Amino acid sequence: MDYPATHLPTDIEKTAGTLEVSSRSTSADNVSEPIAPIPVPPKLHKWNQRIESLSGLEARGITRVLPEERHGASVMGYVQMALLWFSANISANNLAVGFLGPLLFGLGFFDSAMCAVFGILVGSAATAYMSIWGAQSGNRTMIVARYFMGYWPAKLTCLLNMILMIGYGIIDCIIGGQILSAVSGGTMTVVVGIIIVALISWVVAVFGMAIFHIYERWAWIPQVIVLFILVGSAGSSFDANLPNTVEGAAVTAGRLSFFSLQLSVPVSWAAASSDFYVYYPESTKKWKVFLMTMTGLTLSFTFVNMMGIGLASGIASNDAWKAANDISSGALILAGYGPLNGFGKFCGVIVALGVISNNIPGTYASALGGQVLGRYGKMIPRYLWVCVIVLIYFVCAVAGRNNLFDILQNFVALMGYWVMIFVSIVLEEHLLFRRRTGFDWTAWEDKKRLPLGIAALTAFLAGWSGAIIGMYQNWYMGPVAAKVGGVGADIGVWLGCAFALVLFPPLRYLELKMFGR
Repeated sequence: MDYPATHLPTDIEKTAGTLEVSSRSTSADNVSEPIAPIPVPPKLHKWNQRIESLSGLEARGITRVLPEERHGASVMGYVQMALLWFSANISANNLAVGFLGPLLFGLGFFDSAMCAVFGILVGSAATAYMSIWGAQSGNRTMIVARYFMGYWPAKLTCLLNMILMIGYGIIDCIIGGQILSAVSGGTMTVVVGIIIVALISWVVAVFGMAIFHIYERWAWIPQVIVLFILVGSAGSSFDANLPNTVEGAAVTAGRLSFFSLQLSVPVSWAAASSDFYVYYPESTKKWKVFLMTMTGLTLSFTFVNMMGIGLASGIASNDAWKAANDISSGALILAGYGPLNGFGKFCGVIVALGVISNNIPGTYASALGGQVLGRYGKMIPRYLWVCVIVLIYFVCAVAGRNNLFDILQNFVALMGYWVMIFVSIVLEEHLLFRRRTGFDWTAWEDKKRLPLGIAALTAFLAGWSGAIIGMYQNWYMGPVAAKVGGVGADIGVWLGCAFALVLFPPLRYLELKMFGR
């Protein structure tokens, strides 16, 4: 979908003022019933209107995009879906996840590659499924969650998604800062690199959808070029015959844990994937949305993870790479460009700036989540939420800049648990209970017409209990996880989904019988 600023639909929030809480629909006739606006000082309101009048700035927050406000369908619109996800994920932070197969779990090249490919496929499919609701509803993902989780329980998933997006912002800033520091030979500190990544991410996310789509449409080109240069520069040191460095049951445990980790990365977009399609027409084909989203995700994640596994496989036979890895993950990536000298450093800068493409959509989605949390959160303009989110992950990135591997291993997997449980509930509600009746998307803010969420919340919490007993982290090992292969493995995702999938249908049936919604 093309999003030049001059062709954006009229932003009703820009004309009405976003410091007022929007209206909701009544259950009788879909007529708007105004909600009393929260008093705002006149000077603050005037200041806000001046900012939102800036050309290209998206003032719209979580208010539903009505059918008449959307763009027409086009071939380029579908291509843009794939480009968005390809551009956002062909980045160094995802490349660093590939390191963990050989370096953390002791897997060989083949086992690491297979776990990565199939884990990416499963995780991407879940995100592609969740992406179909944006064009259908005109609502952001965490607003759509109200139709599956209920109005109040959806706030829990919204909060978790904000934590998830901020977490990835931390990872993006750290890896970008590490690479830029390595390029400078240590004369630029990692903190300065973090500032650069955070600042550019802030600028694009503040302006919103128009600038975001233009940025993502072109940002992938230099990334692909420099990554192919990395293949030529470092490929000869990749060890495709690298064996497993662990034996017996530890191999199985490592495969299962790395597969779950690889699944968790692409699925982390599931709770935000509809956010970027709300300007597409209602007639947009679901299967095309699914296919294009799936294509962009799988191609980007597979490419960069294979690069990461390749670099990690060469550490055993390349002393320079080993020394670089002892410094940081960013230094290892730059070491791959070593034979190219000065030009290699230039390529390293491009790779470092590539994490910005990954950081922008997460920042954008997290800012929208702040408005979903409640009435007072909604009165804060989206661009101010962006400022708050960027400040949080900047501070956390500076504090955690020396612990990237721990953040990657523990945080990514931990967040993947709840997303898969959430997707499981959405899938069952859709296929078992709403396949024939469908959804009334005009009720997005009417508590009386949305599900109570008793069944969904109960199943969600039960799923979390399953994840807890099946998780395998440095700081905690669940009792069931500890028994896998005698050495332990991460099966939290699978137990969590199983608990939720089994419990939700009967609970939802009872909820509908008792309350009718």
